Amino acid sequence: MRITQPLSYRLDLPQQYPDSESSAPLVLDSPHSGTAYPPDFAAAVDFGALRTAEDTWVDDLWGDAIEMGVPMIAAAFPRAYIDANRAPDEIDELLLDQPWPDALNASPKVKLGKGLIWRMLDDGTPLYDRKLTVDEVRHRIDACWKPYHAALGRVLDDAHRKFGKVWHINCHSMPSVAGAFATDRPGLVHPDFVLGDRDGSTSDPAFREFIAAWLRERGYDVTVNDPYKGVELVRAFGRPEEGRHSLQIEINRKLYMDEVTLRPSENYGRLKADLRDLTAALITWTRAQTA
Repeated sequence: MRITQPLSYRLDLPQQYPDSESSAPLVLDSPHSGTAYPPDFAAAVDFGALRTAEDTWVDDLWGDAIEMGVPMIAAAFPRAYIDANRAPDEIDELLLDQPWPDALNASPKVKLGKGLIWRMLDDGTPLYDRKLTVDEVRHRIDACWKPYHAALGRVLDDAHRKFGKVWHINCHSMPSVAGAFATDRPGLVHPDFVLGDRDGSTSDPAFREFIAAWLRERGYDVTVNDPYKGVELVRAFGRPEEGRHSLQIEINRKLYMDEVTLRPSENYGRLKADLRDLTAALITWTRAQTA
């Protein structure tokens, strides 16, 4: 079943909710896969450049999980329009034509120009040739950010209510080499996978260690909380003391696509199959944790 909310999110569920014997307390979300560019965006860069901000193909790579009984929330709006993986107070005042009337969070991401609404692309290209109004920013929060977070919260609550615990994977991709303005470590050559749980604060470490071991057994290079620890979505929804475990997974784009054309590479099928097998392993593992 597919439920579409304009400018907001896509919720993909199994055709029927499976019963407890065939489902698991596992939920996926892909906040940066959106490709529906709103007409009010009015960015000053071409469409091809805008698309470099997307986590291209990530929702499809994990998409086999849906038929296996695992729900997925995926953003319909593009990351460059508003970033669902930022806090709503991570406002970059350099973008605005007047002061923001509420409290501000001058986070490291804001300082990089990658706050709630991006000021620039990873290579430093400015996204706008104009200033945004406060009303524009509030519209993006109300139309996109709030519905996405609310939808993910509902699905996680449903799973937690049914099973008593829930495990959440926040799905992302990363370039093979960090861009000049992407992180505070420009030029860093990335591993195949980075697992982030904010140093164990958003999940029982057993979750990340199970996934890390599974991936390493298949020959992947995996790091934990380095260079990415996880940002807003795992922070907001990961409360391990309540049986709510959230983990960010970054996948190196070189594993599955041409980073210039954004087209799938010959290795796409292998990675997709591995993620399907990982999902199956996680279904078994998470069910065992609630038995």
